[in-house]
Amino acid sequence: MNAIMIGVLVMLILSVARVHVVLSLVVGAFAGGLAAGLPLADVVNAAGDVTQKGVMTHFQDGLAGGAGIALSYAMLGAFAMAITHSGLPQQIAGAIIRKINSSQAQDSIPSGVNFVKWGLLLGLLAMGVMSQNVIPIHIAFIPMVIPPLLLVFNRLQIDRRLLACIITFGLVTTYMFLPYGFGAIFLNKILLSNIEQAGMSVKHIDVMSAMAIPALGMVAGLLLAFLHYRKPRIYQNKQIDEQAAQQSAAQPQISSYRSLVAAVAILVCFAIQLMYKDALLLGALLGFAVFMMLGVVRRSEADSVFNSGIRMMAMVGFIMIAAQGFAEVMKATDEIKPLVEASANMFAGSKPAAAFAMLMVGLLVTMGIGSSFSTLPIITTIYVPLCMSLGFSPMATVAIIGTAGALGDAGSPASDSTLGPTMGLNVDGQHDHMRDSVIPTFIHYNIPLFIAGWIAALVL
Repeated sequence: MNAIMIGVLVMLILSVARVHVVLSLVVGAFAGGLAAGLPLADVVNAAGDVTQKGVMTHFQDGLAGGAGIALSYAMLGAFAMAITHSGLPQQIAGAIIRKINSSQAQDSIPSGVNFVKWGLLLGLLAMGVMSQNVIPIHIAFIPMVIPPLLLVFNRLQIDRRLLACIITFGLVTTYMFLPYGFGAIFLNKILLSNIEQAGMSVKHIDVMSAMAIPALGMVAGLLLAFLHYRKPRIYQNKQIDEQAAQQSAAQPQISSYRSLVAAVAILVCFAIQLMYKDALLLGALLGFAVFMMLGVVRRSEADSVFNSGIRMMAMVGFIMIAAQGFAEVMKATDEIKPLVEASANMFAGSKPAAAFAMLMVGLLVTMGIGSSFSTLPIITTIYVPLCMSLGFSPMATVAIIGTAGALGDAGSPASDSTLGPTMGLNVDGQHDHMRDSVIPTFIHYNIPLFIAGWIAALVL
């Protein structure tokens, strides 16, 4: 069996068995590397020179590459915590809670607030979308907004699997279709840039047009999730839910000044994204600085707010670092290319079959790495020559590679698109990461996205 498949399968099996994701990634990386024939430690000659790097060295090299990602997440967490400190998220949650409480129906679904349920769902979707471009704090908005609303979700008997699907839709579909914020990095800086470097001209490619059909696949998956999880689901009202809701309901009226400062900080962060390349870290830093300079975050509070933001994102940062180590070992095996070629040759040059094989490999790789951003550079250098030899158009090539990279982001145990929803929805211990986030998002997004990407490869 191909070493890539062994590494990913080991990681997935351990994750399903509830072994911690970081440990699963480490064991999977070592399993794949050793299966490919890499030595455990560096091989040195008599002179002491390294003649072949071992799995441990490759994994550590990958960890170093993930440090920048972890720092960006930490800074985004601090910026998100500053927004929380301004009081806006709590005010939104508090207003909703007060509206529900005014119904005086404490143990049932109030008939007059069904619009609140749909408003909550659509608002959550909008937050997921805007977190990728307008307010580029990515998953950091989840622990700000979701925990105070868990009591409301419980009373409305909303299935948290639906909530996970809604959040993941906003996190994934936005960057794979809209070239702004995180989407500008994924589509322009990584996807099109790597395709150009691999030898295919994409100067006249409209990336939104190329990714429109795959994005429609995600929309279809969201609609199926609404249908599948439409029935009420009962959750217990835990003490932590009550406390979070009470704290939000007790929030004072919104301060106009603090709201204005929050708006300015968000605009500064967004403007930096438009002005400079790969400036998420800088944008978050300047946004945090606005909160400090205008007095919403006092200097005496800055350390506490900053440290709280880092703690909030620390676990996701560690997982992303481990995922980079996993990715480095998978690349070092040199078995991605044989995996793609063997899959394509199996179908005797058939374009439909080759597209199917490339998408399947993309799904497998991204499921293991947990990051579509990390997957694209790995597969592009292999897929572009293959697509050119099979006669795929540039538009179809963009659609294939873009879809292959995005496949698996929803549904991977190591992806922040599933870790983020779990981080917010499992505060009271009633939302299992694998069964309530990973599996639902895998079924409702990867399958429709796979089909839509395959169709795009054949019609573009």
